[in-house]
Amino acid sequence: MPTRISRQDLAARIAADIPEGSYVNLGIGAPTLVADYLPADQEIILHTENGMLGMGPAPAPGEVDPDLINAGKQAVTALAGAAYFQHADSFAMMRGGHLDVCVLGAFQVAANGDLANWSTGAPGAIPAIGGAMDLAIGAKSVYVMTDLLAKTGESKLVERCGYPLTGAGCVTRVYTDHAVFEVMPEGFAVRELFGDNTLAELEELTGLRLIGAPEGSRA
Repeated sequence: MPTRISRQDLAARIAADIPEGSYVNLGIGAPTLVADYLPADQEIILHTENGMLGMGPAPAPGEVDPDLINAGKQAVTALAGAAYFQHADSFAMMRGGHLDVCVLGAFQVAANGDLANWSTGAPGAIPAIGGAMDLAIGAKSVYVMTDLLAKTGESKLVERCGYPLTGAGCVTRVYTDHAVFEVMPEGFAVRELFGDNTLAELEELTGLRLIGAPEGSRA
């Protein structure tokens, strides 16, 4: 049985890979958990597309400020020196290449780095693009946080995306509950395996030919 780690453990794993001094946007949903695991002794500046720079982790119970929310309408905190600004300035930061890292969810990620995360294209599905397209093409590094398998059991890592694209060739790395994958010119490379998972098991789950761990990786 393949090993899976929790979303909290995966969020902590992603947080450990964000370089000190980075300006970072955390997408709606599971990526927001990363804020709770950023090292307190490092300066990592969080941006939220609704107009805040210097966002902190989720507030403790009883300490919620209703005026402080992220783009997903979740309560957040503001660190010392935080700044507030209008949407136009926020999106100018995203589109202008001023973010070092963004962490996004996904429906599918293709072997060439294409990302689909805003619609399955199903009839009646409500599209929810938000600022994902701007982040996907504007951030210097795009990290995807997702389960390896969809609820239907299909792999979210695919040869080609079958859903409408958010961005083409934009994904840098994919963090899943089974392993961490690097997007390479030749396809997905396994950067780190979790638990007892093996390369062969991941190839069976994804239906893809995967590249062994690159030199210097943790796998």
